This record gives sequence, C-alpha cells and structure tokens, in this order.
Amino acid sequence: MKKLWNHYSYAIILIVLSFVTAFLLSIRFDSFHQKQYKTVTVSDGDSIWKIAEDYSEEHSLSKVQFVNWVQTHNHIEGDHIFPGEKIVIPVSSKPEVTNELASAAE
Repeated sequence: MKKLWNHYSYAIILIVLSFVTAFLLSIRFDSFHQKQYKTVTVSDGDSIWKIAEDYSEEHSLSKVQFVNWVQTHNHIEGDHIFPGEKIVIPVSSKPEVTNELASAAE
C-alpha cells in the first residue's frame, strides 16, 4: 500500500480534489440557477413591458433586454400574453443574456 501511495500520490490527490471541486461547483451552480429565475402568473391588464417595470428592482436588464429575454425563453411572439398564463422572468443581477448577431448578406 505504501509503495502504491509513493508512486501515485500526486495522481490520487489530483483525482480526489477534482471530484470534490466538481461536487462543490455543481451544488453552487444549481442553487444559483434556481435563484436566477421566477415564474409569474399573468394578471388581467398585464403586458411584458408592465412586468418589466414591476420587477425592475430585481434585475439589471434594460426594459428592452428584459422583454427580449422573456419573449425568447417563453417562446412568445410579439407582446401577446394572456391572463392566467405562467411565464418565467429573470430576477438576478446577471441573468444569461443571449446576444444573437445577424450576419450581413453577401
């Protein structure tokens, strides 16, 4: 056993540390992901723009970025949302923002 430890101690320590780090990161990112989004039920008279205004203190996006994020992640075309519908909104300081760039026509 001692001979095995002497030859492979660095590899064993590296493997153990890798597993511990992976475990800790998975716990951290899982709890972070849960705090990043909130499900909201649309009320009568609500619009995506009104929801962006109501939750402006809970995120750091501009209204346009917020509306684009909500439309993209909830598969909403246009500004049409309906009472009783549940939508996911970003409520963290740094939600994942997808920047899609249009390519120029050649």
